[in-house]
Amino acid sequence: MINLIRRDLIIQKFQLYVFIPCILFFIFFGSHLSAFFIFVFAGFFIPINAYSYDEKAETNILLNSLPYTRTQIIASRYIGAIFYMTVSIGIAVLLFYVFNRPFTWADIAIGVGITLTMFAFAFPLFYLLKPGHIGTAVTIGFILLVILMGPVITFFEEYLTPAVNFLSSVSTSLLYLSSVGVITVLYAASWLISQVIYQRKAF
Repeated sequence: MINLIRRDLIIQKFQLYVFIPCILFFIFFGSHLSAFFIFVFAGFFIPINAYSYDEKAETNILLNSLPYTRTQIIASRYIGAIFYMTVSIGIAVLLFYVFNRPFTWADIAIGVGITLTMFAFAFPLFYLLKPGHIGTAVTIGFILLVILMGPVITFFEEYLTPAVNFLSSVSTSLLYLSSVGVITVLYAASWLISQVIYQRKAF
């Protein structure tokens, strides 16, 4: 299964050449963006590119001809996504330090949480929907998220004052622990859903 995780890096060797330049672009020219948006982009880059590549190349036919079970194939996707997200965000943090761009641990935590949540919703779609435009749809969704996040947060702060006040009254540690629990459940449920869908697909 480790070889399946490594494969995602090997097939993207050309896309990886633009990974660091993209992060640097956001660092230098995205001063209006919160740091966590850049961490989301960094964590999102490799796993979603891998899915998009497989969608175009119909790699699942090849994978199912290899001595791997479908359970292992799905597991490599979800474990690999966490691994590559962690490495990518680590690289982004290093670049933030090198170029003196301010960020906080909260930015990293929020970036990780949003990225894992997006994975949880996006991954089953790659197995549930017909191939062709899923990668494009997910990418557009990410861009819209970046653009609309600010207005959405402002809307919630203005019109959902009681909820905002409640969240403000909750201790930071409890809020983080609750978020970790919710995201873990979402990711596990997504893994299970993808497993069920993939087991039933014909390649």
